[in-house]
Amino acid sequence: MEDWALARLNTQQIDLSSQSQLEAYGQLTRNELVSICSQLNCDAAFVAFHHVKDYQALGGLLPQQVRWLDSKLQNTDIAEHRVYSGINNLISALLDDSAYLDSVFTQQQFSNVDNALGASILPQQALEALRSLTEYSLAMSQPCKVGDTWLVLGVITHKSLALVLDKHAYHLASSLELQALSFSIAKKDRQYQELFQQLPIPCALIDNDNRVTRQNHVAKNCLSLELAASVFTLLEVDDHPMLHDTLHIVREGLLRQAWCEVPLLISGLRTWFKLSFCHALDEKGQLLMLAEDITERYRLADQLSFHSNHDVLTGLPNRVQFELLLSEALQDNDSSDACVAFLDLDQFQVINDISGHQAGDELLCQVAKRLKLLLRKGDVVARLGGDEFGILMYSASQESATMVAKRICHQLSEHEFQWRKVKHNVSVSMGLAKLDKNAGDIYSVLSQIDASCRLAKEEGRNQWHFYNEDDPQISKLYNQMLASVDIIGALALNEFELFYQLIEPLEKSETGLHMEVLLRMVQKDGTYVSPAVFLPAAERYNLASRIDRWVIEHLLKWGAANLEIWQQLAMVSINLSALSLGDQKFMSWLEMRLMVEPELVDKLCFEITETAAVSQLDQATALIDFLQPLGCKLALDDFGSGFSSFAYLKCLDVDFVKIDGQFVVNVCQDKGDKAIVAAICQLGKEMEFEVIAEFVENVDIGYLLKSLGVDYAQGYAINKPQKLSSLTSGQRTPWLISDASFYCGADI
Repeated sequence: MEDWALARLNTQQIDLSSQSQLEAYGQLTRNELVSICSQLNCDAAFVAFHHVKDYQALGGLLPQQVRWLDSKLQNTDIAEHRVYSGINNLISALLDDSAYLDSVFTQQQFSNVDNALGASILPQQALEALRSLTEYSLAMSQPCKVGDTWLVLGVITHKSLALVLDKHAYHLASSLELQALSFSIAKKDRQYQELFQQLPIPCALIDNDNRVTRQNHVAKNCLSLELAASVFTLLEVDDHPMLHDTLHIVREGLLRQAWCEVPLLISGLRTWFKLSFCHALDEKGQLLMLAEDITERYRLADQLSFHSNHDVLTGLPNRVQFELLLSEALQDNDSSDACVAFLDLDQFQVINDISGHQAGDELLCQVAKRLKLLLRKGDVVARLGGDEFGILMYSASQESATMVAKRICHQLSEHEFQWRKVKHNVSVSMGLAKLDKNAGDIYSVLSQIDASCRLAKEEGRNQWHFYNEDDPQISKLYNQMLASVDIIGALALNEFELFYQLIEPLEKSETGLHMEVLLRMVQKDGTYVSPAVFLPAAERYNLASRIDRWVIEHLLKWGAANLEIWQQLAMVSINLSALSLGDQKFMSWLEMRLMVEPELVDKLCFEITETAAVSQLDQATALIDFLQPLGCKLALDDFGSGFSSFAYLKCLDVDFVKIDGQFVVNVCQDKGDKAIVAAICQLGKEMEFEVIAEFVENVDIGYLLKSLGVDYAQGYAINKPQKLSSLTSGQRTPWLISDASFYCGADI
């Protein structure tokens, strides 16, 4: 700007880095001041202004007629320099004193710089400047504020004039405010554009025709979008409705912002993006689109879904996925017949025991690969758990499924598995069944193939068996499997009930009852299921220890709740299964449970079968060593069922031996049974254990057993099993008349 124009620009309103804006702002001010000089016929005009609370200024001193100044002043160069310098100094003095600008000005002429009013208002520096302008008069407007612009307008003339400047000041203030707003808008738009380009995610503006009107550099590089192209070109046709609905929600104002996750076609590849839309707040009604790459999240989700539906070791579908496929096939009425198979590796535990679990894992992987090669195209093989596999054969008849089973059994039997120079034989047992569309659920089908597989194992392994509901062996196994399901449900819902049956002393005059605790399963209709039905299933499917735990837990709870009755009892017998005897977890629980019931345990007697004792002699001995310090007794049940050798009795310090019922039920008619019972009684006297006879069905048997030396009798002749909850007293009522004069054995 020229020497006679002074500018101090507000950096908050004017971009000093933009020379074009600076020149435009100065040109506006000069033009306005020239117009004021022309309208008022004055020699010069200046302005001092600020924005808001920051005192900054733009001033201009413009000659009306330079030639006029030249003709009036004797020394033109000196006069111009003195005039311009004086007025510039005046403006500087005014702007440097913010308090002066805050004061209320009154329009005033200064023909004499010593005027009292002028001297009292103007700052010292302004007075010094005016002294150099004694030939001129000064007039100033009142402070004027328009928007954020506040200014004072002044004019200088060589003669005394009465001027009204407020209107001109307001007009000038309005012009400067509009210019400042224009600069501000331009600056904000420029900042918006810079921010739009600097955003680290793809951004684009979408018009009402869904075409791209603007995009940042990231969008151009990542999305390969072209200006004026429709955003729908990025999507496959099937995904268009989702994007259309999202745009409609925002445009109709249902939501301020909406988004959708869709795969975009970028360079021929499907890449998942989250597209978010909101109004761009412009007059064109455009939408701002933000695109977030979520491919990695979808990849991780797919990976997680894979792991949740596939076996980690073999990569095959797991039980969850297999059951889902099976369920879909069962519900698909339009599909043709299908067959299902269940495979179980033979003697797999032997491989784990000899070569370790790492070898077992390697074998499972090899078997999985072989199975996939041996199946038909489209069939599915899954690992159901452990060494168990499932196969779903679509569009398969019994004949075609049988051919697949033969091929698998043959090929795997020839598979050589070697681990660290140790060779193992490999074979499988398979159960197959048609996928019955009338089956209630998939678990019925799974039970069928499981029963068929178990039958194949029992028939010698390395073979297959197709399910046939008319096969009595299959029917038995199948019913046991169904019973196992009922057992699990009964345990969870406490659908069992405790019963008791008396064990009557034949010689002793005990005052308290000696009884055996029995178990019944309660059906929904209130009827009871005999242990002969559900206990074999419990043994087969490893549920026996869970049943034993339920019985002991509920018996002790009953004893604690009925302590007076409990204390009257002489003995309470509980059966332990062979599985419980070999279950270390169960035995640890039993030890802890009994130790917290010191007032109850001395009445307990645990019964184990002879078969369990012989097969698990070490565990039986450990049980005796554990029970004796607690005061508990041990009984050997079903004694004589094996009858191969009594040598093991030397290792077992049992308290009672229960004669197997087959030797008792006909003892009055069969001399052999009578001799066996007598021999066991003699053995009991020699080895100091007491003898209990089961299946006592009449009084005659009781008297004969008494004469043979049997200590206790148990059977329907004494009493039938009753609910434990119905027991109101632990006192005993004698069963036999001690002085009976005859019994059935007299005729033998």
